Amino acid sequence: MCLSIPSQVVQLHPEDNCVTVDTLGVQRRVSCMLLEEPLNLGDYVLLHIGFVMSKIDEEEAQASLESFRQMVALMPKQDILPC
Repeated sequence: MCLSIPSQVVQLHPEDNCVTVDTLGVQRRVSCMLLEEPLNLGDYVLLHIGFVMSKIDEEEAQASLESFRQMVALMPKQDILPC
């Protein structure tokens, strides 16, 4: 099972069809090769193994992030891995 956490586009790299995204404070550069629609700064996306799989709206992203935060808050501290 894969868990995809919404990430926000914070930098565009059109020269190689990549973007930098922020996922809960962690930034990484990912490929947009599998996405047909263009991305803009501030867009929310879902990732899988370093590739943007889809663009989602902000409301859906915020609801998903809140659910993720609630799940983490319920986990025993020893089960939470550092990023």
